Amino acid sequence: MSLKQELNEEDVAHFDLSGFCQIDSGMSTRAVLEAMRQNKCAACLVMDGGKVVGIFTERDVLNKVVGNVDALDKPVNVFMTADPQSVHPESSAAAALALMDEQHIRDLPVVSEDGTILGGMTYKAIIEYLASRYPVEVLNRPPQPDRFPRKAEGG
Repeated sequence: MSLKQELNEEDVAHFDLSGFCQIDSGMSTRAVLEAMRQNKCAACLVMDGGKVVGIFTERDVLNKVVGNVDALDKPVNVFMTADPQSVHPESSAAAALALMDEQHIRDLPVVSEDGTILGGMTYKAIIEYLASRYPVEVLNRPPQPDRFPRKAEGG
């Protein structure tokens, strides 16, 4: 089976969807950054009444918060990406990856039909999945496969 076929058949739910945190709408940006630090995550899903209303990522920090003197005391809603794209857990990995590529998304929320958040799809999750599926090819690959020594070793 080819990699393309495998990703078309694999559900997003089978990936590691950890690496995100949830925060309440209206929290200060300072508190959200502290939550991101404590949870060691690159993205926070902004919740209001049990629903995802936005996502706040490292990219938002770099593009909207850094250099803005008052930013840390403002609500995260000012800087978050509202109504983020999301996928269902039954979506194919290939479809999720295509969406991430087309929309330049690094953290894609995975939300069930009833609105339950299952996690966040990331490129790291895809790489870990591929490394676990093809361990020999990944682990035995030299760091610079096209580079050869000029002289024999041991001399």
